Amino acid sequence: MKKLYVAMVGLPARGKSTLAKRIREGLEAEGLRVGIFNNGELRRTRLGRDSTAPEFYHPDNAEGRARREELAQENVAHARAFLAGGGNVAILDATNASRARRAMLEARLTDHPLLFVECRNDDPVLLEASLERKAALPEFAGKTRAEAIASFRQRMDYYERMYAPLEDECCWVRVDSVQNRILEERLGARVPFFHRIRDILVSDWVRNLYLVRHGETTYNVEGRIGGDPELTAHGKEQADALARHFSRVEVTHIFTSTRRRSSMTAAPLKAARPDCRIMALPEFDEIDAGLCEGMRYEDIQSEMPEQYAARMRDKYNYVYPQGEGYVTLRERVERGLKRALFIAGDAPGVLLIGHQAINRMILWHFLYRRTEDVPHIYIPQNQFYHIVATQRKKLFELVPFM
Repeated sequence: MKKLYVAMVGLPARGKSTLAKRIREGLEAEGLRVGIFNNGELRRTRLGRDSTAPEFYHPDNAEGRARREELAQENVAHARAFLAGGGNVAILDATNASRARRAMLEARLTDHPLLFVECRNDDPVLLEASLERKAALPEFAGKTRAEAIASFRQRMDYYERMYAPLEDECCWVRVDSVQNRILEERLGARVPFFHRIRDILVSDWVRNLYLVRHGETTYNVEGRIGGDPELTAHGKEQADALARHFSRVEVTHIFTSTRRRSSMTAAPLKAARPDCRIMALPEFDEIDAGLCEGMRYEDIQSEMPEQYAARMRDKYNYVYPQGEGYVTLRERVERGLKRALFIAGDAPGVLLIGHQAINRMILWHFLYRRTEDVPHIYIPQNQFYHIVATQRKKLFELVPFM
């Protein structure tokens, strides 16, 4: 059977390792033997905290450069041995940021085709979130959070000095690792398994997304829209029931909006999961009703009859005066969803506590419903949507939790 080397390329915190694992999972499902050879893991095993200081990565640090080169050569040897021993695809997971490093790979890996996969991501919010995640790694134990972030930021600065995008290499593909989009590709030779790998690169990869609407609020009871109300007593019961249900479910990341009703719904979950990462994203804030914030629909009908009639004629394309509409939500909700999934990486479970209009737009992303039907997607407060979306599996179910 044909064999292949895949070399990841990109600056730190750009999603290389997550993508490498997805490639492995997707190809293993096809019956292939796939190995990942991660330079960072090897470095931590061999050198420990000696390689934590940012100065180890300074381009002018000859000793640090030599040690990194030794580790890269060792992983190359492991990859070659893996393919020689019956493996099908060997993935070299490292920055491989310089043309010199990639030239070394091309010179050493001549027994089978070599494909470079470059991960690009310049979203400042995601880079900051990735810094927070990196700062929690065991190699930074003993440092304060601020010290760890500063250390890793300096490391990234040094890598940026060395970094050169793919250009003259023989076979490569450049990927937007947030949008799952091919930006550019160059195939100078026949690459085994490329069509499978390409499909993996552009596929949504959601292991388990639990999409929840916040609990009942005072505005829900009064029939008012928008605002920033708190949960009712019943809404707090719903939040407690949600936490009890998910006590038996593996969830490592919880995303909320910046509104109180979303964070209050997450509070019991947070209390029961001290190690779970919780993050509020403004992209998940409920639709802005503009001048109609806090109003009831019957008030809008009596006080702003033209606006009420326009909304009734076309709910999807209607935009609240000085506010938003479903039609204008798509970009920000899509951005929020992509950010959340990138931050969660390869997490086994992600819980998102949103709002009615927001959750409808997220469901639209996966369901491809007609636009006129989006404002009518059912979003209950005592059930959640469980979504799985990978290259090989699609699952949708509505699950009660109380």
